[in-house]
Amino acid sequence: MTLDDTTPDVWLPFAADEIDGLPEPGGSGITYRFWDGGPDFPADPARCAFYVVPYMKGSEVAVRPLAAMTSVRAVQTLSAGIDHVTPGVELLQAGVELCNARGVHEASTAELTLALILASLRGIPGFVRAQDAEEWRGGFYPALADKSVLIVGYGSIGAAIEDRLAPFECARVVRVARSARTTERGPVHPLSELPALLPQADVVVLSTPLTPATRHLADAGFLGRMKDGALLVNVARGPVVDTAALLKEVESGRITAALDVTDPEPLPPGHPLWHAPGVLVSPHVGGSTSAFMPRAKRLLAAQLRRFAAGEPLANVVLTT
Repeated sequence: MTLDDTTPDVWLPFAADEIDGLPEPGGSGITYRFWDGGPDFPADPARCAFYVVPYMKGSEVAVRPLAAMTSVRAVQTLSAGIDHVTPGVELLQAGVELCNARGVHEASTAELTLALILASLRGIPGFVRAQDAEEWRGGFYPALADKSVLIVGYGSIGAAIEDRLAPFECARVVRVARSARTTERGPVHPLSELPALLPQADVVVLSTPLTPATRHLADAGFLGRMKDGALLVNVARGPVVDTAALLKEVESGRITAALDVTDPEPLPPGHPLWHAPGVLVSPHVGGSTSAFMPRAKRLLAAQLRRFAAGEPLANVVLTT
């Protein structure tokens, strides 16, 4: 359906005049409203047709206007995951399309994944502490070369991680997703094969969405199947890992971990993960880079051009 002058509003977390390529307001029938999660709504939520969820403001903010958005036809996140919005999906009318930000975060998240792997294997946190103490800590450290890497959650981010692993001469990269398929790089194994694959991996990367099926996927059984000395890297969501089970493993020294996401999050002062041996923590910054804003704005412009023209939206992951 092409928009007209009676079309409800579009809520954006950025000023519309800062986004190149948007349909012109007025003539396209679109009225842009700025809302970045503040206490006051910019207009009556019942008039909102296209809602762009404020970025990194949490589930409470994301869901707050949904019950009143009786005219909304599309909800667009600026994250790859939609778990912060799904608690409010039942509040929406039937037929609303929920879209994610595929194409925005792959490069940045894959960059950080490689940084966490290399920093953990090569001992960079220890070097930083040694520099502060003016200590020269030589020796031999693990390399990524010749290691076997298992990517659990082989979507667009998982594929981007493998792209960046390619120059590092890994022994092999094994891919796991919800269901089996074939890619140009090789087969993708189903989750059902994960127990047999874990003992063979030197590095296990979690890049899966958070769903009821993946909550605590990395539980005591999962972690117990990892080989001695293996590294767990979580760039997915904190609750994909059972924190208590992980603490037991890292405190024993059997495995190590690099975590961009944690459960709880933010990680509170005094939490044992801060000082657990062999654990490197980054504060959920996989997608928060200089690449985010231009890519997010390009996505929004493209999506709203489709919306204004009555064309199918991209990145639809759920229809209510």
